[in-house]
Amino acid sequence: MSSPAFDPFEFELFRNSLLSVADEMALTVHRTTYSTVLRDNLDYSTAFFDGQGRMIAQGFSLPSHLGSIPTALGAVIERFKGDIHEGDVYALNDPFHGGMHLPDIFIFKPIFVDGELVAFAGTISHHTDVGGRVAGSNAPDSIEIYQEGVRIKPIRIYDRGVKNETFFEMLLMNVRVPDMVAGDIRAQLSACHVAEVAFTDLCRSYGVEKVKLLGEAMLDHSERMTRAEIAKLPDGVFAFEDYLDDDGIDVGKPIVLKVTVTKKGESILFDWTGSSPQVRGALNCTLSFTKSAAYCGLFSVMENRVPNNDGAFRAIDVVAPLGTITNCVHPASVAARGLTGFRMVDTVFGALAQMVPGKVTAAGDGGNTNISIGGYDKDRKPYIFCDFTCCAWGGRAFADGIDGNSHMFANMAGQSSEVIEAENPLFVECYELVGDRGGAGKFRGGAPYRRAYRFLGEEAVISIRSDRRDIKPYGLYGGYPGGVSQNIMTRAGGEPELYPAKFYNQIRKGDLFVHETAAGGGWGDPLEREPERVARDVLNQFVSPENARILYGVVTDGRTIDLPATEALRARIALERGWAEAPYALRDTPKAAAE
Repeated sequence: MSSPAFDPFEFELFRNSLLSVADEMALTVHRTTYSTVLRDNLDYSTAFFDGQGRMIAQGFSLPSHLGSIPTALGAVIERFKGDIHEGDVYALNDPFHGGMHLPDIFIFKPIFVDGELVAFAGTISHHTDVGGRVAGSNAPDSIEIYQEGVRIKPIRIYDRGVKNETFFEMLLMNVRVPDMVAGDIRAQLSACHVAEVAFTDLCRSYGVEKVKLLGEAMLDHSERMTRAEIAKLPDGVFAFEDYLDDDGIDVGKPIVLKVTVTKKGESILFDWTGSSPQVRGALNCTLSFTKSAAYCGLFSVMENRVPNNDGAFRAIDVVAPLGTITNCVHPASVAARGLTGFRMVDTVFGALAQMVPGKVTAAGDGGNTNISIGGYDKDRKPYIFCDFTCCAWGGRAFADGIDGNSHMFANMAGQSSEVIEAENPLFVECYELVGDRGGAGKFRGGAPYRRAYRFLGEEAVISIRSDRRDIKPYGLYGGYPGGVSQNIMTRAGGEPELYPAKFYNQIRKGDLFVHETAAGGGWGDPLEREPERVARDVLNQFVSPENARILYGVVTDGRTIDLPATEALRARIALERGWAEAPYALRDTPKAAAE
């Protein structure tokens, strides 16, 4: 649709005002929330929509919610079409009625001005617990949705300003930490109220009709920008496969994620045909989450920042066959679908790296690990520790991968050790980067970290959702893969035991749990890395002197470099490797270089 012409200064002032509304919503959640999952991990998003339910602006929050929030509001509008009133508020979390997984509760508030529905405010927050068989409601080994917690199809939780007490009583009776869940819902409601007040003021300033026209112009502006950015990319068909280790139930059975990216002119298609059928474990995704992964990957390689709204999505098609892990059907379990989402972004990057090699990183740590520990204190009061730990980026075409930073699909933060210890019966014995794990390359993959938790309570349950234990993060253009993740449990008085990547178990007083994330893959041939950079890595303990020789062909103690020996060693490694050209993607270190 063609939008009417506006004074460009007026348009920019309005556009930034509306973007600020979405950002102010995000700040409101952060300032008023109860749980560490929202306050410290930042696992929430906010968005603003026009009266037709089209997303106009997303707050500075999670890319993983890009395609999910519009789908959720669409489900609300479909159910309550013709029955939406001033003072209403709606909620949902059911993945088969517009949601993603049960801990993510969406809340939407319609905004009326002079009796006319002109907008919606929306929030999504990951709640610490929504019931189910495992504390934290995020177990990877549930086999059907019924095990995962309270399901909420689109429901009116405020009816013309009157609170639906039955809904809240039902919900809070079925969660382990009702005060925390209620507090986080109030934070979401507060954010929606802030949006309502701010947008009403905008309507008073501009007039409702002009606001609607300016909103339409924002969507058209984003579409034009997106198509212009897509047009800059090379035409062609680019396919890539990545793999999850397994679903935690059929152990050792890799799960295929395949995307074929077809780009022509100003349009682009992401086709997930060829991905595995939905699995028994809780790694299954809704189509809305799959869309988010595609949008995130594409937006990350665009030269200019495109506003996140429905206009931008008009130029992007995403398809995934029903009944697959990328578009699951009832009664699939979905609690740990975050892992699959991160890996889908890595899969998209693998395809885009063929299209625009210099703009895509090698694989990172595989997405954040979820660590949940839940139990009762001496007064039988429940507690749940829920943390999403983030770490390493893959190497880039111009720089090393980032150490200690979240995967871009999440834009989240890990909780501080001090907060963990203050609010839970846990003592953090170490929190450190780990050397000799980042994938070797012209640009090294990011280093992983290790965190050790000593349990101080009497007894609790522990649930771990991790991956990249068997299938390493791939390196690009000759870069070697990153090191794998590890879960290690040392029972009180016992010896360390290696645990699976995904598990649910008991933890008792004095037990020590250690998690090590995977590392980022390298970018480019390690033999092309400047010896001085390798020596600096040795000095900073990112690389050992032994691996400097084996992987980089550099003879150094971190302070001096034996250049003649380095030149001879690199020539021998290159000869033994026998590469005619650097492999596009590597999941295993070349044998000759590793000996």
